[in-house]
Amino acid sequence: MLDRHTTALIRPAVDRLARVLVRAGIGADALTFTGLAIGALAALAIAWQAPLPAAALILVSRLFDALDGAVARQTQPTDRGGFLDISLDFLFYPAIPLAFAIADPAHNALAAAVLLAAFVGTGTSFLAFAVIAAKRGLTSAAYPNKSFYFLGGLTEATETLAFFIAMCLWPALFPLLAGVFAAMCAVTIVTRLYWGWQAFAPEPHEGRP
Repeated sequence: MLDRHTTALIRPAVDRLARVLVRAGIGADALTFTGLAIGALAALAIAWQAPLPAAALILVSRLFDALDGAVARQTQPTDRGGFLDISLDFLFYPAIPLAFAIADPAHNALAAAVLLAAFVGTGTSFLAFAVIAAKRGLTSAAYPNKSFYFLGGLTEATETLAFFIAMCLWPALFPLLAGVFAAMCAVTIVTRLYWGWQAFAPEPHEGRP
């Protein structure tokens, strides 16, 4: 829900830093893999019950996630880069609640499981919409620089990041925060299913022999 506003706010600074990286010969794919590696370190820090360092690592990881796209736009975006970007993001996001479950199974495991199930729903609806939109040649006016039709919702990257940082700052509240965010994800799932139902209504020629 907030990604468009957040992107507009940070884009000038991210683009300036991206220009420095381009001049240094650092490619977008290298930034994507580095962002995942830092995100994995954040998950390990949470599992080792060091949530405050993990919060800093999460922020750095998401900075790299912003930079890879900026570098790609200033050089040459590729389908491989777009594939890596979204695939590695979907590896990072579930790693954080899983790490909280590992850190304190008795306290966090059930809430983490609920949130992971919600992530499956948001991820599936997100990617399923993108596949059918690509088949129909649809594009997004809201996210024109994305590699595919980028469908938003109540829970986007900004909201996810905010909840992850809150979980790291107040780890004892993880079950509550995870439950609230899972409920927000449920709203996103329902709205995406509705949008898909409306957007992909059968065309007149579909279903005819």
